[in-house]
Amino acid sequence: MKNKSSTHKRSLGVKYTNSRDLFETGKLSYEWAVRMMKIITKITEKYQRAKPLANFKLGFCLHITKETSVLIMAAKALGAEISICSANPLSVQIDVMEFLRYNEINVFAKKDPSKVEFFESIIHLAKSKPHIITDDGAELHSIVHKRKIKDILGGTEQTTSGIFRILSLESKTGLNYPIIDVNNAKTKHFFDNRYGTGQSTIYGLMKTLGILIAGKIFVVCGYGWVGKGISSCLRGLGARVTITEVDPIKALEAHIDGFDVQRLKDTLPKGDCFITCTGQRDIITKYDFDLLKNGAFLANAGHFDVEIDVAYLYTQDKHPVQPRPYVESFIIKGKKINLIAKGRVINLVGGEGNPSEVMDLSFSNQLLSILYITKNYKNLEKKLHQVPNQIDEKVAQVALSSFGIKIDNLTREQVDYHNKAYVNY
Repeated sequence: MKNKSSTHKRSLGVKYTNSRDLFETGKLSYEWAVRMMKIITKITEKYQRAKPLANFKLGFCLHITKETSVLIMAAKALGAEISICSANPLSVQIDVMEFLRYNEINVFAKKDPSKVEFFESIIHLAKSKPHIITDDGAELHSIVHKRKIKDILGGTEQTTSGIFRILSLESKTGLNYPIIDVNNAKTKHFFDNRYGTGQSTIYGLMKTLGILIAGKIFVVCGYGWVGKGISSCLRGLGARVTITEVDPIKALEAHIDGFDVQRLKDTLPKGDCFITCTGQRDIITKYDFDLLKNGAFLANAGHFDVEIDVAYLYTQDKHPVQPRPYVESFIIKGKKINLIAKGRVINLVGGEGNPSEVMDLSFSNQLLSILYITKNYKNLEKKLHQVPNQIDEKVAQVALSSFGIKIDNLTREQVDYHNKAYVNY
């Protein structure tokens, strides 16, 4: 493959001195991930000859990881013209970014940009006028609605936080195009949110801090699917886990699952490490810091950096010590408070994101939902749609096949019995 200039026109002015080396590393990362992602590979093989995405421009606002590169290359193999920007300032893997550039993907991103640069990248992508948008956090959906960018046929959304924003947008102004809620596909949130983020969050903590998990008191704020996964992984490693919740049903579930359930303020003097994963703002605020024990660790596994009051920490200690990469130690009233990854997604900043096998399920839903939009956008209402059940089941079926698992089928008599029982009920 011909080497391209380090000032590639799609780099937004960012220069790379060893672009060829970065490309080779990114290529190896892609090849490693694609071997683990058998579902999306089978889907690509099925549709590649027909090129169903030819003449469509796709815009992706996702974490730029090796798993994302598999989705992008799959969409490219199906004929799409593709642009991508990052869904988080710190989650860009520069080798993967360069691999995508070498494969003629329009990349609007850089590692660790300023806030202005981060949003400029999203705006650049929006101005490229994609026909279909795939988002992780709804930043891109929000911007194209705010700027009233036209000719968008439809979109998808990957995260719980993003769905909350889209629902808010839908209720206030309405949507300008149909959006498919990939986050709530069964083959997405049952596995990605729970097993994927659960494991990758703990890996990010261990890699970043190098601490022993066993015996420490971990406080997990939020017992949604992400909180369930994190709590389960922590317990498996010997941690003492406490859950905080505002939802009485989720709190009861956590209690029945065997976890300690308390109010946040009661855990502050005792917890060794706090992990927020609520999708809500102001979980740990300036009013809580005084109650924390000396040396406590604060981490966030939610999509947005609004769960921990990071701004307040910087007002109290403008020059925190950095004992390790992505760890800042603030001294507040003689007490040390350790902030991890600037309060951003710990599993992506401190780790490498969710495992390839889990992202295979999520991104297969994304790819099939994109194909569904290309066929049905004229008939879809401009609202939030659930992933069609046939797509969810298709992903599960291909996943089972890739694992070499066979399952039983209902007999005709069982189908008839079920249908009659349903009608009578």
